[in-house]
Amino acid sequence: MNLDRRFLSLLLALPLVAFGGEDEPGRHHDGRVRPEVVSAPTPAVTTVALAATGFTPQTRLGFTAGDQWEPAVAADRFGSVYLLYPQYGGVPGCASCPSPAMMLQVSRDRGITWAPPFQIAAPGTGQWDAQIVVDPVDGRTVYASWLQNGKSDTVVARSADSGVTWSIATADRTNAGTDKPILAVRGSDVYVVFNHAQKVWCASSHDGGRTFAATNINVNGKLGWALAGGGTVVASGAVHFAWAGYEGSGGAKGKVNLFVSTSSNGGATWTNKVIDVSGAPYDCSAYQCGWAYLGAQMAIASDAAGTLYLLWNRGAVDKGVERVYFARSTDGGATWSTRQEVSTAPAGVAHAFPALAATGAGDVRIAWMDARKAPLWNTYYRSSSNGGTTWSAESRLSSFVGGYSYVQPDGFAFPFGDYFELDIDEQGTAHVIWGEGANYQTPGSIWYSRGR
Repeated sequence: MNLDRRFLSLLLALPLVAFGGEDEPGRHHDGRVRPEVVSAPTPAVTTVALAATGFTPQTRLGFTAGDQWEPAVAADRFGSVYLLYPQYGGVPGCASCPSPAMMLQVSRDRGITWAPPFQIAAPGTGQWDAQIVVDPVDGRTVYASWLQNGKSDTVVARSADSGVTWSIATADRTNAGTDKPILAVRGSDVYVVFNHAQKVWCASSHDGGRTFAATNINVNGKLGWALAGGGTVVASGAVHFAWAGYEGSGGAKGKVNLFVSTSSNGGATWTNKVIDVSGAPYDCSAYQCGWAYLGAQMAIASDAAGTLYLLWNRGAVDKGVERVYFARSTDGGATWSTRQEVSTAPAGVAHAFPALAATGAGDVRIAWMDARKAPLWNTYYRSSSNGGTTWSAESRLSSFVGGYSYVQPDGFAFPFGDYFELDIDEQGTAHVIWGEGANYQTPGSIWYSRGR
């Protein structure tokens, strides 16, 4: 039996439904507000247990009713950590809130305790695809981005008081739905990249997110689909975004070109470089997946010295399982190191959802999900103090928590959300947030761990 068939058989081996109690099923993507979620109590302050060494055991964040999906995380230089995520199924205590609604949850003591989540802004007709970052210049100003109004509006929010109050601007408004905004900030320069009409666009601001102008990044061709994966602005002012461009037409079905796009003139014009090419995405319909859920993605980060880092998953053949790779550039993205595998999982193991952060001079943290415990998945982490020349041993971040049918001692049933994130605080602690669920649809929740 070939490896692809073996992996599919393992996927099919895990039950998709038959949940009870807290795991009551319901399709979270249909936008339905559920009365039992609205009437559920708001959780009290959440305390995260200390770790003797390494990372803390995983702790559930967000509401404990409904579904929590695709979390984003950022840490400032003054002890605050920010979690932003869309809440599906309704918001406890808010009968008028749509599904999904964007929720903010904040820790003021570097992730030890977390206040209850709250709405970041008036929700309109729904809010999707969370992004949150801290300005690396002052280490204090927080920016967030999401889609709303049927995904036709890409909005950017700014907070100068550590997330207490927010001013909101519409970075771009279209006549149809957009997808996957990625936010990158440095000083007064604010960029948000998104997909629209099978093209990649960037809305740029140079007044701290008050006004924006949009330009097309891939002006020389129309792709089957395109999804951004990460962005960073270096001290020189150059901005770099990583994204996946699918060949063919009619959706994300073909081979995937993994691009890094760079602008040195504030987003006015762009150069595009193909870093790698992946086979067409793996078929995960056994888990009710939409689009190219297990398709190739690329994350990008930069350290204080201006070195760029990439982490991505790609498959050698169409619809085959994928591995995770790393590369770096010391010349602003003109050239890149030879790609290197960073997972120690055996051949034939499915990998997905790269996450990456960097700081200082060569301090790099990476994370991903893989199914080496198939049919279960886990979240893994490694670090490097020399720009990825050598790496720490792997740490498994996902751990067992009782009371969830989709969380087992050896892992969780399926990744919940198209991406997850990590960030590094001023003391060098990594803060990682990810989703675990029964399948692509529901139920699912978000989990947090911190460590080094």
